[in-house]
Amino acid sequence: MKFKKSLLSLIFAASMLFTSACGQAAETVEPNISGGTSAGNEITENTSGGAETGGTPTVSSGFQVKGTALYDASGNEFIMRGINHAHSWFQDKLDTAIPAIAETGANTVRVVLSDGQQWSRIPLEDVEKIIEICKQNKLICILEVHDLTGKDDIEGLRKTAQYWLDIKSALIGNEAYVILNIANEWIGSWDNADMWYEGYSEAIKTIRDGGINNTLMIDAPGWGQHAQPIDQYGEKLFNDDPNKNTMFSIHMYGAAGKSARVISTNLQYATRHDLCVAVGEFGYNHSDGDVDEDYIMQYCTENGIGYLGWSWKGNGGGVEYLDIAEDWEGNVLSSDWGEKLINGENGIKATSEICSVY
Repeated sequence: MKFKKSLLSLIFAASMLFTSACGQAAETVEPNISGGTSAGNEITENTSGGAETGGTPTVSSGFQVKGTALYDASGNEFIMRGINHAHSWFQDKLDTAIPAIAETGANTVRVVLSDGQQWSRIPLEDVEKIIEICKQNKLICILEVHDLTGKDDIEGLRKTAQYWLDIKSALIGNEAYVILNIANEWIGSWDNADMWYEGYSEAIKTIRDGGINNTLMIDAPGWGQHAQPIDQYGEKLFNDDPNKNTMFSIHMYGAAGKSARVISTNLQYATRHDLCVAVGEFGYNHSDGDVDEDYIMQYCTENGIGYLGWSWKGNGGGVEYLDIAEDWEGNVLSSDWGEKLINGENGIKATSEICSVY
């Protein structure tokens, strides 16, 4: 979603614009924590064949993608039920937010990092601390770099891939606990699928050649909301990974999450090719349109697909309504969003199972 993650630099803490994921104009300077805007793009069909998901996994000590499912290091299927936390802009809230998120019953937290291209670089020692706190709270940790949100910039993606290599000592040995979401909503355009494929194909090679074996997650382009390129190129990206351990993520706001038909079609762009997918971000409303959050949770529950709500707290720039909690400790959930996400019929408490590695 566009403007994802507003300029919430600690430097601007007083006026933080930490907005949630998708949905605004294609300018990247002020990440309004929301992504893809082109809500008017129609979904098209493409009936190419399935991904080559057979064979012996390269890694047996961590998560492994097998067809449409993700399996943990104990060999059990794992379905994400989680929440996003904007660590880069609220670094002092880590010790409060992560335990509070765990208290909701979530089994996963997606943590915002930055590599220095737009916000202050999160160093290795901080990443190590994030992972340790997640493990202490029995949460699977998805790490993502937010600096390239909405940017059609291959050179920037190369720098992000290098960042992962720079902090790889935090990842190696934690394959059972950490999933690497390469870049948040890289590619803002809805007509640049070739660059999306080429950039991620190269990034996968860089990361694997560097010795990182964690499961990889790749966001759809179009601020995370344009899922059709997964239909076109998802199999190729999966097979470009020598570990055959890559999954995909769609962010659902007013474009990708606006109706039952659109939601199911977007997710089927992956699953009909035997690819694993999750809803990496979604809300109940957004600046690019209303979201059918009930159907997102229902469809994911009925089809064994993971979802992660955006975001725990700190949204600004006009999308404060996307705060799941009214306070960092989670004592009070927002009535329109947090209560439904956590306590709804298909919400986190009703459908989450802690990963069996714990």
